Amino acid sequence: MIRFTRVYMAVVLLVLLGVDAGAKNVDLSTVPDRDTVQLTIYNSEDLTLVRETRTLSFKPGANPLQFSWAGTLIDPTSVELQFLTHKNELELLDTTFLHDKPHMLYWNVQSEIDGEAVIEITYFTSGISWSADYVAIADRDETEMGLEGFVRVTNNSGEEYEEAQIRLVVGQVNLVEKIAELARVPMRDAQTLYERHARDYYAGAKVMLGKNRGWGSTDDSDEEDERLDEKQIIKEGLSEYFIYTVEGTETIPNGWSKRMRSFESPAVPFKIEYRYRVPEYGNQLVRLYLLTNDKDSTLGESPLPDGVVRVFRNNGRDGLSFLAAQSIKYIPIGDKIELNLGPDPEVIFEWVKLRSWRTHIWLTGGGANVYRRVDDGRVKVEWTGSVAGWDEHGYWSQRIRNYKDKPIEVEVRRTLPGHVVFRNGFGATNHDYQTVEYRAQVPTGETADLRCEIIRHQGRNHKQDNVEVVAIK
Repeated sequence: MIRFTRVYMAVVLLVLLGVDAGAKNVDLSTVPDRDTVQLTIYNSEDLTLVRETRTLSFKPGANPLQFSWAGTLIDPTSVELQFLTHKNELELLDTTFLHDKPHMLYWNVQSEIDGEAVIEITYFTSGISWSADYVAIADRDETEMGLEGFVRVTNNSGEEYEEAQIRLVVGQVNLVEKIAELARVPMRDAQTLYERHARDYYAGAKVMLGKNRGWGSTDDSDEEDERLDEKQIIKEGLSEYFIYTVEGTETIPNGWSKRMRSFESPAVPFKIEYRYRVPEYGNQLVRLYLLTNDKDSTLGESPLPDGVVRVFRNNGRDGLSFLAAQSIKYIPIGDKIELNLGPDPEVIFEWVKLRSWRTHIWLTGGGANVYRRVDDGRVKVEWTGSVAGWDEHGYWSQRIRNYKDKPIEVEVRRTLPGHVVFRNGFGATNHDYQTVEYRAQVPTGETADLRCEIIRHQGRNHKQDNVEVVAIK
C-alpha cells in the first residue's frame, strides 16, 4: 500500500483476498499523485464535495484497489469510483467494507485493458469551511466607495489538498444527516448504510454541487485568463443557490486557512440617510450608507454571501478613518445593502414634551359631591367616585439639529401603543397600525422643529389598538 497525503489508495495483493499471488495483476506497485482535485464547499451543512482524478495502470483481469480515510472526516458511505477513460473496458465489480480493517474499503475492478486509465473518486467530507469579508472605503465627500470582497477557506478535515480548484456554495442544499456524524459511523454499520441508502442519499447533492464538473467549464475563457492579474471569482447561478469558482488552484494544508480576493468595485455610488427605528437600531438616531447590489452600482453580478463589512473613509490627509464593522446577511441581486455607522455626534436628535392636559373625563356613578372650604375662603367641590375614562393630550417637538457641512435626510418611525390620534403638520403617515413614519430635510447648520399633538384614549375611551394620523394646517 502506497501512502498519498492522508488518504490511501493502492493495489491490494490478491493473496489478501484469497486469490492466487501469481496472477498477472499483482505487479501494480506505484500509485500516482492526484492529477486534479476540486473542493465544492457548502458551509450550512458542514459539507464539502471532493472530486479528484488519478491516472492508474490496469492489467487484464481483477484489479483490487484500496481506499482509506483514517485520520480524516471523510464520510465512507459517500465514496464513489468512476472511470473517465476506457469506460467500456473497465467495470467496478463490487465495493467491500472489511470489519477487521476500520477506515478502509476495497474496490474490485475488472479490466480488459493492459495500460493506463483515468479514474475519478468523489466523496463528502466535513471540516472544510469558508467565510466572506468585505472592505468598504468611502471617498472624502461620501458619495462613492471602493468595495472589495474576500473569501477565507479553512481546512480542518484531516486531509491535505494541494493545487485544488475551490468552489464556494451560497444557498440552500437540504440534507437529512450531518456529514460529520456519518464520518464517525462504526465500521460494523458502514456496509449496511452504504447498501441501503448512501447512493440515493447523496445523488441529489452530488448533482447539485458537482454540476460543471470539468476543469475550466465555467464562464471563464482563454481571453479572460490572459488579462487576469490576480485570482478572481467566476459566478454561476444554479436555481436556488450560487457557486463561486475561484480562478486557478490553491493549496489548502490541513489546519490552515487561506484568504482570497473575490471581487473589487472601485466606484460604488451610495447615499447617506439618518434613521430612528427603535426595534432595529435602539433608541437612537443612526447614520447609514445605503447602496444596492445591482449593475448600476457596478455590482449585481451575483448575490453577496454573509460576512463582515469593515467601513473606512478617506480623511483627506492621505489616511483612512475607521467608521464601523458590521455583519451582513445574504444579499440577493437587486437588494439594498445597509451599513449602520451608529450615532453621529454632529447631529442632535431630541424628543421634547412641551405640555400636557386631559379632556373627555368620564366619572363612574355611586359617588357624591363633597363641599369643603379652602384657605382663601372659597368652596371646593370634589367628586368621591372614580374616573372611568379620559383623553391624555401631549404636545411634543421633534428637534433635529444639523451641525454637519452638508444637508441631511432623516427618517423617523415612532411606535405609539394604545388607541392614539397623531395630529401633525409635517406629512406623517402610517407605517403600520401602531407606528407613524415621517421624514425631514435638515439644511446645514439649521434645526428642524417638528411639532405634533398626541392624544391617547384611556380607560373607557380606549376602543381599539391603532394610531390614527390626522393632518393639520
